[in-house]
Amino acid sequence: MRATAVRRTALAASAAALALLATACSGSSDADGKDEKGAANGSSSAPKTPAKALTAAELENATLAQGDVKGTKITKAGPADEVPADGIKVDKEACLPIAHAMSGVPQEGAVATTKRKVIDEPKKTDEKSLEDLGEGEAEDLFKNAFDLTSTAVVLSSYEGAAGPDAFATLKKAAADCAGGFTATVGKTPTKIASITEEKVTGGDEAAAWTVTSEDDGDTVPLKLAVLRKEGTVATFFAFNLAAAGGEGVKFELPTAVVAAQDKKLA
Repeated sequence: MRATAVRRTALAASAAALALLATACSGSSDADGKDEKGAANGSSSAPKTPAKALTAAELENATLAQGDVKGTKITKAGPADEVPADGIKVDKEACLPIAHAMSGVPQEGAVATTKRKVIDEPKKTDEKSLEDLGEGEAEDLFKNAFDLTSTAVVLSSYEGAAGPDAFATLKKAAADCAGGFTATVGKTPTKIASITEEKVTGGDEAAAWTVTSEDDGDTVPLKLAVLRKEGTVATFFAFNLAAAGGEGVKFELPTAVVAAQDKKLA
Protein backbone atom coordinates (compact mmCIF):
# COMPACT_ATOMS: atom_id res chain seq x y z
CA MET A 1 0.00 0.00 0.00
CA ARG A 2 1.17 3.57 -0.57
CA ALA A 3 1.64 4.30 3.10
CA THR A 4 2.93 7.85 2.72
CA ALA A 5 0.06 8.98 0.51
CA VAL A 6 -2.52 7.34 2.73
CA ARG A 7 -1.09 8.81 5.91
CA ARG A 8 -0.80 12.38 4.66
CA THR A 9 -4.18 12.41 2.96
CA ALA A 10 -6.02 10.90 5.90
CA LEU A 11 -4.52 13.31 8.41
CA ALA A 12 -5.34 16.37 6.36
CA ALA A 13 -8.62 15.32 4.81
CA SER A 14 -10.64 13.96 7.69
CA ALA A 15 -9.68 13.63 11.31
CA ALA A 16 -13.07 12.10 12.04
CA ALA A 17 -12.76 9.46 9.33
CA LEU A 18 -9.24 8.53 10.34
CA ALA A 19 -10.15 8.12 14.01
CA LEU A 20 -12.96 5.77 13.10
CA LEU A 21 -10.73 3.75 10.78
CA ALA A 22 -8.29 3.21 13.60
CA THR A 23 -11.10 1.84 15.79
CA ALA A 24 -12.27 -0.56 13.09
CA CYS A 25 -8.82 -1.91 12.26
CA SER A 26 -8.34 -2.81 15.87
CA GLY A 27 -11.28 -5.06 16.57
CA SER A 28 -29.63 14.83 -6.73
CA SER A 29 -30.41 17.72 -7.62
CA ASP A 30 -29.01 19.27 -10.85
CA ALA A 31 -30.94 22.54 -10.59
CA ASP A 32 -29.10 25.79 -11.15
CA GLY A 33 -29.01 28.66 -8.68
CA LYS A 34 -30.87 31.81 -9.53
CA ASP A 35 -30.36 34.14 -6.58
CA GLU A 36 -27.32 36.26 -5.81
CA LYS A 37 -25.79 33.87 -3.28
CA GLY A 38 -26.55 30.79 -5.35
CA ALA A 39 -25.59 31.93 -8.82
CA ALA A 40 -23.41 29.65 -10.92
CA ASN A 41 -24.32 26.15 -9.80
CA GLY A 42 -25.65 27.39 -6.49
CA SER A 43 -28.94 27.10 -4.67
CA SER A 44 -32.10 25.53 -5.99
CA SER A 45 -35.38 24.35 -4.55
CA ALA A 46 -35.40 27.02 -1.85
CA PRO A 47 -38.45 26.65 0.44
CA LYS A 48 -41.41 28.91 -0.24
CA THR A 49 -41.65 29.70 3.47
CA PRO A 50 -38.65 30.25 5.75
CA ALA A 51 -37.58 27.09 7.55
CA LYS A 52 -37.53 26.89 11.32
CA ALA A 53 -34.30 25.48 12.68
CA LEU A 54 -34.45 22.20 14.57
CA THR A 55 -33.48 22.56 18.20
CA ALA A 56 -30.42 20.74 19.53
CA ALA A 57 -32.69 18.03 20.99
CA GLU A 58 -34.67 17.65 17.77
CA LEU A 59 -31.47 17.47 15.74
CA GLU A 60 -30.09 14.79 18.06
CA ASN A 61 -33.22 12.70 17.48
CA ALA A 62 -32.81 13.10 13.72
CA THR A 63 -29.16 12.05 13.76
CA LEU A 64 -28.01 8.56 12.80
CA ALA A 65 -27.71 6.02 15.61
CA GLN A 66 -26.42 2.47 15.90
CA GLY A 67 -28.67 0.13 13.95
CA ASP A 68 -29.79 2.71 11.39
CA VAL A 69 -27.34 1.47 8.73
CA LYS A 70 -26.96 -2.29 8.41
CA GLY A 71 -23.45 -3.66 8.64
CA THR A 72 -21.92 -0.55 10.17
CA LYS A 73 -20.83 0.76 13.53
CA ILE A 74 -22.13 4.26 14.36
CA THR A 75 -20.64 6.35 17.15
CA LYS A 76 -20.57 9.97 18.21
CA ALA A 77 -17.60 12.05 17.18
CA GLY A 78 -15.40 13.01 20.11
CA PRO A 79 -13.04 15.87 20.96
CA ALA A 80 -10.19 14.15 19.11
CA ASP A 81 -12.25 14.27 15.91
CA GLU A 82 -12.78 18.03 16.02
CA VAL A 83 -10.95 20.29 13.58
CA PRO A 84 -11.20 24.02 14.39
CA ALA A 85 -12.39 26.15 11.49
CA ASP A 86 -9.56 28.63 11.96
CA GLY A 87 -7.06 25.79 11.62
CA ILE A 88 -8.04 25.19 8.00
CA LYS A 89 -6.38 27.23 5.24
CA VAL A 90 -6.77 27.08 1.46
CA ASP A 91 -4.84 28.58 -1.42
CA LYS A 92 -8.12 29.54 -3.13
CA GLU A 93 -10.67 31.26 -0.87
CA ALA A 94 -13.58 29.99 -2.97
CA CYS A 95 -12.63 26.42 -1.97
CA LEU A 96 -12.86 26.92 1.79
CA PRO A 97 -16.41 25.45 2.05
CA ILE A 98 -15.09 22.19 0.53
CA ALA A 99 -12.17 22.07 2.97
CA HIS A 100 -14.58 22.72 5.84
CA ALA A 101 -16.95 19.95 4.72
CA MET A 102 -14.06 17.49 4.40
CA SER A 103 -12.99 18.29 7.96
CA GLY A 104 -16.45 18.15 9.53
CA VAL A 105 -16.84 21.90 9.97
CA PRO A 106 -20.44 23.12 9.35
CA GLN A 107 -21.11 26.05 7.05
CA GLU A 108 -21.59 29.46 8.63
CA GLY A 109 -24.86 30.14 10.44
CA ALA A 110 -25.56 26.71 11.94
CA VAL A 111 -27.86 26.89 14.98
CA ALA A 112 -27.07 23.37 16.18
CA THR A 113 -24.79 20.57 14.94
CA THR A 114 -24.33 16.86 15.59
CA LYS A 115 -21.52 14.64 14.32
CA ARG A 116 -21.40 10.90 13.81
CA LYS A 117 -18.81 8.39 12.58
CA VAL A 118 -20.10 5.50 10.47
CA ILE A 119 -17.80 2.66 9.47
CA ASP A 120 -18.34 -0.66 7.75
CA GLU A 121 -18.07 -3.70 9.97
CA PRO A 122 -15.15 -5.97 8.95
CA LYS A 123 -16.16 -8.59 6.41
CA LYS A 124 -16.41 -12.19 7.56
CA THR A 125 -13.69 -14.46 6.21
CA ASP A 126 -13.07 -18.21 6.04
CA GLU A 127 -11.79 -19.77 9.25
CA LYS A 128 -8.38 -20.59 7.79
CA SER A 129 -5.00 -19.93 9.32
CA LEU A 130 -2.53 -17.82 7.33
CA GLU A 131 -0.40 -20.92 6.81
CA ASP A 132 -3.26 -22.67 5.02
CA LEU A 133 -3.98 -19.80 2.64
CA GLY A 134 -2.76 -19.78 -0.92
CA GLU A 135 -0.95 -16.73 -2.28
CA GLY A 136 -4.07 -15.33 -3.92
CA GLU A 137 -6.22 -16.05 -0.88
CA ALA A 138 -3.81 -14.27 1.44
CA GLU A 139 -3.76 -11.23 -0.84
CA ASP A 140 -7.58 -11.12 -0.95
CA LEU A 141 -7.75 -11.48 2.83
CA PHE A 142 -5.38 -8.55 3.28
CA LYS A 143 -7.32 -6.40 0.82
CA ASN A 144 -10.67 -7.20 2.42
CA ALA A 145 -9.31 -6.32 5.85
CA PHE A 146 -8.76 -2.75 4.66
CA ASP A 147 -11.84 -2.51 2.41
CA LEU A 148 -13.77 -0.53 5.01
CA THR A 149 -15.49 2.75 4.25
CA SER A 150 -15.52 5.33 7.01
CA THR A 151 -18.02 8.17 6.72
CA ALA A 152 -18.09 11.32 8.82
CA VAL A 153 -21.66 12.66 8.99
CA VAL A 154 -22.32 16.24 10.08
CA LEU A 155 -25.94 17.31 10.61
CA SER A 156 -26.64 21.03 11.07
CA SER A 157 -29.84 23.01 11.47
CA TYR A 158 -30.31 26.52 10.07
CA GLU A 159 -32.91 29.23 10.45
CA GLY A 160 -34.85 30.71 7.55
CA ALA A 161 -33.00 30.72 4.22
CA ALA A 162 -29.65 29.87 5.81
CA GLY A 163 -30.08 26.15 5.10
CA PRO A 164 -30.56 26.54 1.34
CA ASP A 165 -27.73 29.09 1.37
CA ALA A 166 -25.39 26.60 3.08
CA PHE A 167 -26.25 23.97 0.48
CA ALA A 168 -25.73 26.46 -2.33
CA THR A 169 -22.40 27.60 -0.91
CA LEU A 170 -20.99 24.08 -0.91
CA LYS A 171 -22.33 23.26 -4.36
CA LYS A 172 -20.91 26.47 -5.82
CA ALA A 173 -17.53 25.83 -4.20
CA ALA A 174 -17.40 22.35 -5.75
CA ALA A 175 -18.04 23.82 -9.19
CA ASP A 176 -15.56 26.68 -8.74
CA CYS A 177 -12.85 24.32 -7.46
CA ALA A 178 -13.32 21.44 -9.89
CA GLY A 179 -9.76 21.97 -11.13
CA GLY A 180 -8.30 21.48 -7.67
CA PHE A 181 -6.79 23.44 -4.79
CA THR A 182 -4.57 22.93 -1.76
CA ALA A 183 -5.95 22.73 1.77
CA THR A 184 -3.82 22.87 4.90
CA VAL A 185 -5.16 21.48 8.16
CA GLY A 186 -2.90 22.49 11.01
CA LYS A 187 0.50 22.15 9.35
CA THR A 188 -0.42 19.33 6.97
CA PRO A 189 -1.12 20.31 3.34
CA THR A 190 -3.30 18.23 1.06
CA LYS A 191 -3.42 18.78 -2.69
CA ILE A 192 -6.87 18.25 -4.19
CA ALA A 193 -6.33 17.41 -7.86
CA SER A 194 -9.97 17.45 -8.98
CA ILE A 195 -13.61 17.45 -7.93
CA THR A 196 -16.05 15.59 -10.16
CA GLU A 197 -19.80 15.44 -9.71
CA GLU A 198 -21.66 12.21 -8.93
CA LYS A 199 -25.36 11.41 -8.78
CA VAL A 200 -27.20 11.20 -5.48
CA THR A 201 -30.79 11.75 -4.40
CA GLY A 202 -32.54 12.66 -1.18
CA GLY A 203 -34.14 15.42 0.84
CA ASP A 204 -35.31 18.57 -0.90
CA GLU A 205 -32.03 18.66 -2.79
CA ALA A 206 -28.77 16.74 -2.78
CA ALA A 207 -25.39 16.72 -4.48
CA ALA A 208 -22.26 14.57 -4.39
CA TRP A 209 -18.72 14.47 -5.69
CA THR A 210 -15.57 12.39 -5.94
CA VAL A 211 -12.73 14.47 -4.50
CA THR A 212 -9.38 13.21 -5.76
CA SER A 213 -6.38 13.93 -3.59
CA GLU A 214 -2.82 13.70 -4.92
CA ASP A 215 0.41 13.01 -3.05
CA ASP A 216 3.80 12.32 -4.64
CA GLY A 217 2.10 11.31 -7.88
CA ASP A 218 -0.34 8.93 -6.15
CA THR A 219 -4.06 9.68 -6.25
CA VAL A 220 -6.53 8.95 -3.46
CA PRO A 221 -10.32 8.99 -4.09
CA LEU A 222 -12.56 10.53 -1.43
CA LYS A 223 -16.34 10.95 -1.47
CA LEU A 224 -18.29 14.04 -0.44
CA ALA A 225 -22.07 14.46 -0.40
CA VAL A 226 -24.54 17.03 0.90
CA LEU A 227 -28.28 16.71 1.47
CA ARG A 228 -30.77 19.38 2.56
CA LYS A 229 -34.21 18.80 4.07
CA GLU A 230 -35.94 22.12 4.83
CA GLY A 231 -33.55 23.96 7.17
CA THR A 232 -31.35 20.96 7.98
CA VAL A 233 -28.18 20.18 6.03
CA ALA A 234 -26.27 16.89 6.22
CA THR A 235 -22.76 16.47 4.86
CA PHE A 236 -21.05 13.12 4.33
CA PHE A 237 -17.31 12.69 3.86
CA ALA A 238 -16.12 9.15 3.14
CA PHE A 239 -12.72 7.48 2.98
CA ASN A 240 -11.76 3.90 2.09
CA LEU A 241 -8.32 2.73 3.20
CA ALA A 242 -8.00 -0.03 0.58
CA ALA A 243 -8.96 2.34 -2.24
CA ALA A 244 -6.51 4.92 -0.92
CA GLY A 245 -3.77 2.30 -0.87
CA GLY A 246 -4.24 1.42 -4.53
CA GLU A 247 -5.62 -2.05 -3.84
CA GLY A 248 -7.98 -2.04 -6.84
CA VAL A 249 -11.09 -1.63 -4.70
CA LYS A 250 -14.13 0.01 -6.29
CA PHE A 251 -15.02 2.79 -3.87
CA GLU A 252 -18.62 3.95 -4.15
CA LEU A 253 -20.56 6.77 -2.53
CA PRO A 254 -21.90 5.75 0.91
CA THR A 255 -25.44 5.74 -0.47
CA ALA A 256 -26.82 3.54 2.34
CA VAL A 257 -25.62 6.09 4.89
CA VAL A 258 -27.11 8.97 2.91
CA ALA A 259 -30.43 7.12 2.51
CA ALA A 260 -30.61 6.31 6.21
CA GLN A 261 -30.02 9.93 7.20
CA ASP A 262 -32.55 11.08 4.62
CA LYS A 263 -35.12 8.71 6.13
CA LYS A 264 -34.59 10.09 9.63
CA LEU A 265 -35.09 13.63 8.34
CA ALA A 266 -38.30 12.79 6.47
